[in-house]
Amino acid sequence: QVQLVESGGGLVQAGGSLRLSCAASGRTFSSYGVGWFRQAPGKEREFVASISWSGGNTYYADSVKGRFTISRDNAKNTVYLQMSILKPEDTAVYYCASERSGIYTYWGQGTQVTVSS
Repeated sequence: QVQLVESGGGLVQAGGSLRLSCAASGRTFSSYGVGWFRQAPGKEREFVASISWSGGNTYYADSVKGRFTISRDNAKNTVYLQMSILKPEDTAVYYCASERSGIYTYWGQGTQVTVSS
């Protein structure tokens, strides 16, 4: 089993940056892919970015491509989401989840990101 805890959310002005962290417990974390998702009020949860277990493959939603960067440090059991040039429409609760065989099984509790205009 993997337990995930997100941190790093907060309030930032448009154009600013934040770095989210997803800290995992469990010795097998390095064998999982990890995805970041977000959910804004009244909207469905949407995919933001993902990274393979080795970090060699990354994927991004079109809406964040070129502004967000996902990375991981398996020695620290942590995955990061560097968010830059933030926009008000990036406001949401951000979740990380572990992935294996295309299925996201374990989820964190989420961290709030609010971007003011």
